[in-house]
Amino acid sequence: MPIPVRRTRRARLSCRILVAAAAAALMTALVPPTGAQAKAPVRESQPVHSYADAIRESVWVDTGLDGDGDGRTDRVAADIVRPREPAAAGRKIPVIMDASPYYACCGRGNEGQKKTYDAAGNPVQFPLFYDNYFVPRGYAFVAVDLAGTNRSDGCDDVGGRSDVQSAKAVVDWLNGRARGYTTRTGSDRARATTWSTGKVGMIGKSWDGTIANGVAATGVEGLETIVPIGAISSWYDYFHSQGAPLYNANPSWLSDYVDSPEAKARCGAVQDRITAATPYSGDWTRAWSERNHVPDAGKVRASVFVVHGQQDLNVRANHFGQWWDALAAHGVERKIWLSQTGHVDPFDFRRADWVHTLHRWFDHYLLGYENGIDREPMADIERAPDRWTTDRVWPPRATEPTTLRPGTGTAPGVGTLGRTPAAPGATETFTDDPGLGETDWAARIDESTPAKAGFVTRPLARDLRLSGSSTVTVTATPTTATAHLTAVLVDLGPDTIRDYAAAGEGITTLTERSCWGASTSGDSACFKETKARTADVDFTVVSRGWADLGTWANPAKGRPLTPGKAYTMTLKLAATDHVVPAGHRLALIVGGTDKDLLDPPSTTPTITLDLARTSAKLPLVGGAEAFARATAGTVDARLARTGQPLTGVGPSRSDIPVPGEAR
Repeated sequence: MPIPVRRTRRARLSCRILVAAAAAALMTALVPPTGAQAKAPVRESQPVHSYADAIRESVWVDTGLDGDGDGRTDRVAADIVRPREPAAAGRKIPVIMDASPYYACCGRGNEGQKKTYDAAGNPVQFPLFYDNYFVPRGYAFVAVDLAGTNRSDGCDDVGGRSDVQSAKAVVDWLNGRARGYTTRTGSDRARATTWSTGKVGMIGKSWDGTIANGVAATGVEGLETIVPIGAISSWYDYFHSQGAPLYNANPSWLSDYVDSPEAKARCGAVQDRITAATPYSGDWTRAWSERNHVPDAGKVRASVFVVHGQQDLNVRANHFGQWWDALAAHGVERKIWLSQTGHVDPFDFRRADWVHTLHRWFDHYLLGYENGIDREPMADIERAPDRWTTDRVWPPRATEPTTLRPGTGTAPGVGTLGRTPAAPGATETFTDDPGLGETDWAARIDESTPAKAGFVTRPLARDLRLSGSSTVTVTATPTTATAHLTAVLVDLGPDTIRDYAAAGEGITTLTERSCWGASTSGDSACFKETKARTADVDFTVVSRGWADLGTWANPAKGRPLTPGKAYTMTLKLAATDHVVPAGHRLALIVGGTDKDLLDPPSTTPTITLDLARTSAKLPLVGGAEAFARATAGTVDARLARTGQPLTGVGPSRSDIPVPGEAR
């Protein structure tokens, strides 16, 4: 919805008249309808308020915590922009909130926008389009600096109590349950109940969305909906996977990364405590429990609109999967978009549809408009670049956990995958090679290679759809006292996909801009357009999971292995929704260190799999019958790829993100 940059004098006069008329209509519409008026409910909020004349202010909200130990409770900065017209008329409005640690250190969005202020310290630029688009439509937008960041007191504790309380306290303040002040250190009170309905919708990507999950998990009253985008559900699972360390597996450096310069000088002790409480070993501690929102899904009162990239290698897809399943178990109202991208905001891969859908979502849950969005299909899934399908519920009701079993093939490490158990005593062996990973293994799936064991179905006669989370149970015998395992599901066959592992993680940023809302000289509503960045591939990684074999008996604590002893454990794979087309093959690969994604163990083990006691449980739409139909019958020779080694073309791996880089 571009905003024209030039108007004739007559057009400007006509616009003023139309805006005035629309404003009067909206003021009437926002009054609860009675009698005959009730038959014509408002369906969509309109941009009738002046963004240029909006009230811009800063409030410091008392969190009740003293995270930096200076003897006084911490105040977090909440920068607010809200339309002036409702305030003048004595009408209250709802709030859209994005609580973030990134507003000063790093910026938000594809263009790295930061907050800016005038000489008096009043907010001028609010990153992203939420303020430009929604303030004219009768919403307030509140951008909260987490404790220790930008203009807030305290220290950031990377997903802990202080992080969550930073935003929850603002929700409480908007509902009259917490104290706010007009300055960071003064005693003059600021009150929101004069203009706020108390209804809040939280939104944000990555860390911001994680805070939304955490605040919702407190059950705070007034939080009506959250929109977590590429968000973490458990910080342990961001840094570890079943005991195995991912990337730099300690969160303390992230605290230093986002803390303000003054916070860095006072928060060293906090960072030391974080380091001590979250050991690199991967053992579960109380600190991880504090940062795990999944067990508290039953407290969530808000509706939840989840957005996640299925190829997100920063906040991996297991985060949305376990959160979604927990919300479903407690009957939380929810919706989901799953893209082919990596760690990317939907504003940058499906912009027009996203803005329209988000607009209707907030109108329904914050303004109470009966626009039907709560009765529409639950899931939108990107099947190919810019091609989407919908599902009434997700996963589909026909989805059934189906057990597939590996078997030996004609050469070592080149096995079969089907429903028939392997013969007792059947084994496959591989040696951990930290220099190789999932794309290396998949590229040589039909070859005997020492670093992986691969198991492949016959070419499919029909499409086969996976929808949900998978598990792989292995019985493995290591030659050393430490061993890490990777399990990967791969679609073997040619396709064009978003190039999620290249720069942009599936998008290319263009120079052209489109405008979404109203602008001021200090805050533009115009953002660079994007397009899909694609790659032609011969295989697609569908899902992956990692584990430290030392956690086989106790997922909370690893222990040394006995060389030559067999251990059985189950690896949890990330949630996915993927269709393996007819003519392709489905592969299960088991290996050691997954290069660039998993840190290697302290030794270099050779691992022997007992195939008779190894299996994969996959969420197949149609269950075992669908698998039987897909793997029976004749396959068109043009589709079959049997006996044709793959060329090794896969997504490039030169730009795999590390924590904090892809924001």
